[in-house]
Amino acid sequence: CTLNCRYSFSSVQYFLSHSWRRQRYFLVGSNEAHTKHRVLKIDRTEPKDLVIIDDKHVYNQHEVRELLGRLDLGNRTKIGQKGSSGLSKALTAYGIVGFVRFLEGYYIVLITKRRKVADIGGHSIYKIEDTSMIYIPNDSVRVTHPDEARYVRIFQNVDLSSNFYFSYSYDLSHSLQYNLTLLQRPYDLWLSEASSAEEEVHTQSKQDSFDIFEDEGLPTQVVYGLQNEPYYKYVWNGKLLERFKDIVHHDWLMYIIHGFCGQSKLLIYGRPVHITLIARRSSKFAGTRFLKRGANCEGDVANEVETEQIVHDASVMSFTAGSYSSYVQVRGSVPLYWSQDISTMMPKPPIRLDQADPYAHVAALHFDQMLQRFGSPIIILNLVKKREKRKHEKILSEELYPAVINLNQFLPPDHCIDYIAWDMARYTKSKLCNVLDRLSMIAENVVKRTGFFINRSEFYCHILRPDERWGDLGGQITNSGRVQNGVLRTNCVDCLDRTNTAQFMVGKCALAYQLYALGMIDKPKLQFDTDCVRLFEELYEDHGDTLSLQYGGSQLVHRVKTYRKIAPWTQHSKDIMQTLSRYYSNAFSDADRQDAINLFLQVYQPSESKPHLWELPTDFYLHQRSTMALPLDRRSYTLWWSEGILSSLPVAYDEVPCEENMKKIKVKRVNQFDESIDIYTEFFKPYELTSFDDTFCITMTNSAREFMPKSVGVDPSPFTVRKPEETGKSVLGNKSSKEETLLQRKTAASAPPPPSEEAISSTSEDDSEEDRDEDGSVSQRSTPIKLLTELLTAFKIILLFNRIFNAMHKGAPSIQETSSPSFLQPLMKHTMYSVFNTIMVGN
Repeated sequence: CTLNCRYSFSSVQYFLSHSWRRQRYFLVGSNEAHTKHRVLKIDRTEPKDLVIIDDKHVYNQHEVRELLGRLDLGNRTKIGQKGSSGLSKALTAYGIVGFVRFLEGYYIVLITKRRKVADIGGHSIYKIEDTSMIYIPNDSVRVTHPDEARYVRIFQNVDLSSNFYFSYSYDLSHSLQYNLTLLQRPYDLWLSEASSAEEEVHTQSKQDSFDIFEDEGLPTQVVYGLQNEPYYKYVWNGKLLERFKDIVHHDWLMYIIHGFCGQSKLLIYGRPVHITLIARRSSKFAGTRFLKRGANCEGDVANEVETEQIVHDASVMSFTAGSYSSYVQVRGSVPLYWSQDISTMMPKPPIRLDQADPYAHVAALHFDQMLQRFGSPIIILNLVKKREKRKHEKILSEELYPAVINLNQFLPPDHCIDYIAWDMARYTKSKLCNVLDRLSMIAENVVKRTGFFINRSEFYCHILRPDERWGDLGGQITNSGRVQNGVLRTNCVDCLDRTNTAQFMVGKCALAYQLYALGMIDKPKLQFDTDCVRLFEELYEDHGDTLSLQYGGSQLVHRVKTYRKIAPWTQHSKDIMQTLSRYYSNAFSDADRQDAINLFLQVYQPSESKPHLWELPTDFYLHQRSTMALPLDRRSYTLWWSEGILSSLPVAYDEVPCEENMKKIKVKRVNQFDESIDIYTEFFKPYELTSFDDTFCITMTNSAREFMPKSVGVDPSPFTVRKPEETGKSVLGNKSSKEETLLQRKTAASAPPPPSEEAISSTSEDDSEEDRDEDGSVSQRSTPIKLLTELLTAFKIILLFNRIFNAMHKGAPSIQETSSPSFLQPLMKHTMYSVFNTIMVGN
């Protein structure tokens, strides 16, 4: 069997047309080569129902033109009249996001602009650049409602052009390991599935086609392709497609994810190696920072993100012939019932436990999901503080550790949850300790236990260049390579700054093993200040900035350079502005963004019989649905895992070829030379006029172009340690203001930007006044120039808040609706205290 995750329409283009009488829409979809077409008919005479007709017939180019011609002729005012066309094109799009209804009729959301951001095995990954929302019912049947426009505005607050990604042929909701290990299912199960499924055979009969193998007595080359169900936890338009997916052919369905996707090229003596970073943000219990904390009653945690790094040799891009490796890790809020009260507008709102959970029920639900998806071991890296004068973060550790102990006593010893607690904030302020060295030790232990995925079984690296660490590597060795078992789960309070640095160090360690397994380096170890690590660090910083903007309201405050203590002195002034940005987001826009997410994910569905979204005092019961009903069967407190999970460990239950998992997979028989599965035709597009400058592989970040020095001398290797002045990019400098502005514009509106626990003071919550008194002096001192710069910044901040205060006294409607002067004064007081406290202490 040949791996083929491609669907019938590998690169779909949609043409939305409507008849002259405006009674229906015709949606014409085609593949990239415009050789196959499908047609949908959407009725516009129903005021509130969605009526879609799909004939499920595949048209060629001639047939679809003839069909549209007949429709055009039949919808003219008079037969034969050429003055007014009966069919006109309304829009050209690249995909259907879904259908949504508020209080009137349905809307269709279409992708009108896209941009290619990555390529994995010939499967293109696109970022949504622009969308269009079209009202379906005709004006003559439209029943208006006074609150419809307000719901549309709330829905459109979720900017789909910011960090939403899709692929026509690759399942982004699953990891590369899951997608490629489908080939390892038993062959007899495949054939039984193929014979039972009524799938189309994309091979024509001998009377209609010419077979080049007919003279040689060889059969037509038929290959088997796979089509699996997405993992809906990471799909953000799943609810928008619910009303639509059972009516139409599967080729019309396209699932989008939210998070981050970036790809860079590492050039090793001319040999291209692509490093791809994909972050999938969970659509369960999603929301803004202070409004979504901890976990809900179903075990879904806030700010849960699955990060996958993929390394492959770009010399061969086929999945079957190429070499591909991946490593997955997870971040997420502490799986407890906890929250923070932001009504007092304190710089550090107190953490409170909302509900007693002596049997760790919610933690059991969360880790049950992780065992099912990742297998064992599950390793928790908890980075919250251990020692505080006043209990704040310590409350979470004191509750999480007993919960893990309680769950572990019922698991077999080989599959127990590992708990690593490390006060990263306190460790950072010590002059004698190196944070990254300690993280490197933790990362080495984690990667050795979980292993990583690679689809090649010829591990010549440990024979030609043996290393003692290779024999201790965990995971599972199969006939076709190596599989990762288990996952690392990292968290602090917000899962932003500290978490991103810890994940970078673990990813750096895994990257060394991946390159070693691919035969690129002689030992599984990478050093800082090399072109390879700088490229990987920039990719992770973009990843961290994007996730921080989506959940925390600003970019990262503490980066890898901060913990290496090589950050520039100008960074502290930027930290102040990042902190104020988070304060502003928390004070003025959190609630609106939370409403937008609830409406987009259909957590709340408008109806005439229930209060409006903006009238709800809380959205607690929208995300805690099981609290509204008595469960018929309660889960066991001792046998807290789902059925079948324990018997499959250490392998993830989702990857076991059982009957339940095989129902999620469909097998298709296709011709090997069909356009819909031809990688060469889609990737290189020989039927189009293209230039090298427009090719994605040319424009992506390149280690030789961006990081290698101008005069490399005799050592152009990306694994050579170079001095800062020798690099192509400035190692000490951060992004320019133009780049930061562009990134904020692209990412700020995609998800809620509330304040972050990682930078609640001007430098960090980790350097609060109490901790300074307890720990002594900090590691970095101020300079006169730095002090002057921060003073000027502070005065700008005072002027900014003064303008806001004056505007509120004048009754500016944009601010007056949200707050009042009495509400703003505590905000100004605490913000100014934080700013001047930072300047006077000299941090």
